[in-house]
This record gives sequence, C-alpha cells and structure tokens, in this order.
Amino acid sequence: MPWGHAAFGYVLYSLGHRLVTGDPPAGPAVVVALLFGTQLPDLVDKPLSWGLGLFPQGYSVAHSILVAVPVGLGVLALTASRSRFDVGVAFTAGYWSHLLGDAILAVPKRGISPLDRLLWPVVTLPPYGHETTLFGRIDRIFGEFFQSVLTTKHLLFLALYSVPYLLAFALWLVDGAPGIAHVRRTDSGQ
Repeated sequence: MPWGHAAFGYVLYSLGHRLVTGDPPAGPAVVVALLFGTQLPDLVDKPLSWGLGLFPQGYSVAHSILVAVPVGLGVLALTASRSRFDVGVAFTAGYWSHLLGDAILAVPKRGISPLDRLLWPVVTLPPYGHETTLFGRIDRIFGEFFQSVLTTKHLLFLALYSVPYLLAFALWLVDGAPGIAHVRRTDSGQ
C-alpha cells in the first residue's frame, strides 16, 4: 500500500540521516523528494500494467534494479551538481526503499523469489490471475483491505498492522514533523 512504502521509506531515511549527520531530517523539499521516491515505482508501473496493459504485472520498468540504480545515481549526481544533494539522497532513499519493501513482502509468497519483482526485463512475472484495469484494481485493493480489516475477527490484525505506521508517525513527530513544521514557520513569518 502507498502508506506502507511512505512509512518504510521515512523510517529508513530518518534513521540513516541521524546515523550519518546526528540530526533528524529537515526541510519540505527533502520530505517531498522522499515521499515521491517511495511512490515512484508504483506511479510508473501500475498504470503501465493496469491501465495500458503493456506489462503482465505491475512490477516492470520502475521496479527494476537495472533501472532504479542508474536513475538513483543520476539523481544523486544531478542534485550534487546543483548543491541539493540532500534532496537527491532523500529521493533515492525513498525509491530504493520501495524496491526493498517489495522484495521483503515477496519473501513469504510461494513460487516467487524476492528478486523476481526487481529484475525486469531479465525476469517477467506471469500475468495476474484475473482481469485488471487501473481503477478496478485500485478499487479492489482498497475494498479488500477495508473489508478485511473492518470485521471483528480482523481487529487484532488491524491493531498489529497499525503499529509500524504509528511508530513511523511517532518518529516523524520526534524528528520535528519535517515538512509541516517548515511550512508553519514560513506561514507565521518566523
């Protein structure tokens, strides 16, 4: 889910930033770049598969490490040359964390290697077992998610599912709510 990639990317970036600099991440450009990076693979590949039918699954061009590594390195080089390396690091960390998250989520699935999702065009996953359209697929994913977590027997799952997001949100607050805090300071003239 998009919020899962955003939370996972933020936690990895925040902890990495603290490890390297000793400070929490800051600045709206950094947060926007990070969040955009965490969503980019799905923003590219899902419409290419679900909307245009160009690929049998939503894991292709933007999910490929053969594309992601050169794109990330290119963004780092471009932002370094423009004295905005922090933005490039945030984008690249977000992008690459998305791929790491998808690989981790594939571990428990039978018949799929975690790297299968990341090696396009060397590996092309088989077509979905059902018809997909962009809006039909999005409706199905969110519908199934909310239907499954809103039943009594899934309340424990919902509680457990929420814990990592609450921890990511808490880390963001501990970091000083980067992005939002900067906008508030700008609006109040500080």
